[in-house]
Amino acid sequence: MLHHQYNLVLSSRAIILDYIENISEEDFLSENSTFGRGSIRNLLVHIGDTYASWIAERALKKEIIYKPFDDYSTLADCLLYFNVINGYVRDFLDTYESDYLTDLEIIRNGTTVSLSPLKLFTHVITHEFHHKGQMMSLSRHLGYIPVDADIIH
Repeated sequence: MLHHQYNLVLSSRAIILDYIENISEEDFLSENSTFGRGSIRNLLVHIGDTYASWIAERALKKEIIYKPFDDYSTLADCLLYFNVINGYVRDFLDTYESDYLTDLEIIRNGTTVSLSPLKLFTHVITHEFHHKGQMMSLSRHLGYIPVDADIIH
């Protein structure tokens, strides 16, 4: 079931990424402190980093090396990162598909917390949609007309 749900997330993400292809490189990198992480690029990388942190590093116990925003200078760089993230998510879903409800011991801010795979997965996908809204608002602020990237349209 969660594989299917992630496919819905991917379909929405594809619409956004196609839309972002039409945004100038200057606007893609343009920093605006009133929009979360400051730029469309930064928001995309932050989304990827959040999946990497919760899904790959904490739940799957993978060693993750996070790169600074400036290492992602183009949308193509972000797409490569999302390909890696998608692999982590599929590994996570495969690993826990027989039991999404049993708590995992996760380290958060130096403290051990118990979180189910379902809760972790819900957290990262709702986090992505939160920042999707910021990207759409930021693009509107930059003079673009955002697309409808809702799962139901």
